[in-house]
Amino acid sequence: MIIFLRHAQAENNAKRILAGRTEGVHLTKTGIEQAEQIAKYLKPLDISAIYSSPIERASHTAEIVAKNRSLEVVLDERLTEIDMGKFTRMNYDDMFAKYGNIFLKFYENDPVIAEHEVETFPDVQKRVLDMVDHVLKKHKNENVILVTHMDPIKSMLAKVMNLLPETLFELIIANASFTIIKEQDKKFSLSAINAMNIDRYYQTW
Repeated sequence: MIIFLRHAQAENNAKRILAGRTEGVHLTKTGIEQAEQIAKYLKPLDISAIYSSPIERASHTAEIVAKNRSLEVVLDERLTEIDMGKFTRMNYDDMFAKYGNIFLKFYENDPVIAEHEVETFPDVQKRVLDMVDHVLKKHKNENVILVTHMDPIKSMLAKVMNLLPETLFELIIANASFTIIKEQDKKFSLSAINAMNIDRYYQTW
C-alpha cells in the first residue's frame, strides 16, 4: 500500500496563508498532537519506508510518525509543496478578492497560474506519479508512507479517480489524515481517504 499522509496543522493553516515553500513555518501545538495521534493510528501497520517532502511541516510530521519504528525518514523533492510563485505568503481572502478563485484556476490550469510563476497542476502530478513509480519498483508488496501536502495528494487522486477541477477544488484533505492507494496489474485503486482518529471528524479541517 502507498499511504499518503498530509502534514499536520502548521502555522500557515491556522492563519490561512499560502506558505508554499517558505522556510520556518512550524507545526502548531495542535499539529504536533495530530501527528502523534496519527502515528498511533498507523501503529498496527507494518511500514517498510517513510518518505517525506523536505518542507519542515511535512518532515516534522514524518519524524513523529517514524519515532519508535527504527526507520529513517528519506526526504524527496518529488513530494514537496507547490511553488506558489507570486502568491507566496498571501492571505487566502486577500488573494480571492484580488484574483478570484485561484485554487479552482490552479486545477483548471488557467494561464493566470503560470503568469504568476506558480507550479502547474500537471507538473505537480508528473512528479508525484514519478515518486509513486519509484516506490512501486523499490518497495514491491510493501507498505510505504509518503508525507506530503494537500495538492500532491489531490494530484494522485485525480489520476486514480479522474476528478474534475470543480471536484478537486471542493475536496479537502485534512491535516494529519491519510489516503491509501493500492496498485495491481498497473491499475490504481483508492482504499481510504481522510482516514484519521474518529473524534477529528467532528472538527473543522
